[in-house]
Amino acid sequence: MRTKNFIRTSLIALAAGSVLLPAAAVFAQPADPTPFQQRVMDAMEGDIRSEKDRARDANRMPAEVLEFFRMRDDMRVIEVLPGGGWYTKILGPVLKDKGKLYVTHPPGLYEDIFQPTAGLDGLEDVEQIDWNGRPSETGGFFGPSGKWDVEPVDLVLTFRNYHNFSPEDRMEVNKSSFDALKPGGYYGIVDHTRRHMEPGNEENGRRIDPVLNVKEVLDAGFIFVDFTDVLARPQDGLVYEVANPAVTGQSDRYTLLFQKPE
Repeated sequence: MRTKNFIRTSLIALAAGSVLLPAAAVFAQPADPTPFQQRVMDAMEGDIRSEKDRARDANRMPAEVLEFFRMRDDMRVIEVLPGGGWYTKILGPVLKDKGKLYVTHPPGLYEDIFQPTAGLDGLEDVEQIDWNGRPSETGGFFGPSGKWDVEPVDLVLTFRNYHNFSPEDRMEVNKSSFDALKPGGYYGIVDHTRRHMEPGNEENGRRIDPVLNVKEVLDAGFIFVDFTDVLARPQDGLVYEVANPAVTGQSDRYTLLFQKPE
């Protein structure tokens, strides 16, 4: 278990942003991939992936990110809000033989966005589990109950989604992830970085303070395990909306790993 000093040091580094990371190093593929990373890289060559998908590989670095999340090919994994399925098209093939991939999203828009991915060859074993939430009075994704109907899993992942939720919804997402995991299971989060304690404005709505993210997940009962700056992008000054041409596709993102206590 990490010490309080490690957590404090890690949070300071997150809050400081990525300005100290050398820009030349961030796009390198694994020079000596582990067996698991090689399996991810093989999945990245799959026919179900489009050229648009492949164009994002160097920036999203899935082999490095999934290795950091302690993923193995025999795990039971939930992907929260898969959207258009960029990661699903990698996770599904990696887990197909020995593991299991579940995806979960609210009905309606997000379900419709995912359907083209759900019909791709080779993803027949990916199971869509009920979101089990009701529309909340504030218009969020969750109602009073957001527990997912699934046997305990090894890993829950969500990529660039945490900012989409209201504070109440984030509490429910974290609680649902906690409840879905086995003791000792992992929870991995990637999202766009907002400056620490910066008030919301027109430019940062799809960014979130990583220190706030850590606090909220700890409040749900998780242990903070580690963070990596593999997706840090020093050229992003954290001042533009993530779709702005100045940073789109190269936004600074934080990558956090938590664990449910044994």
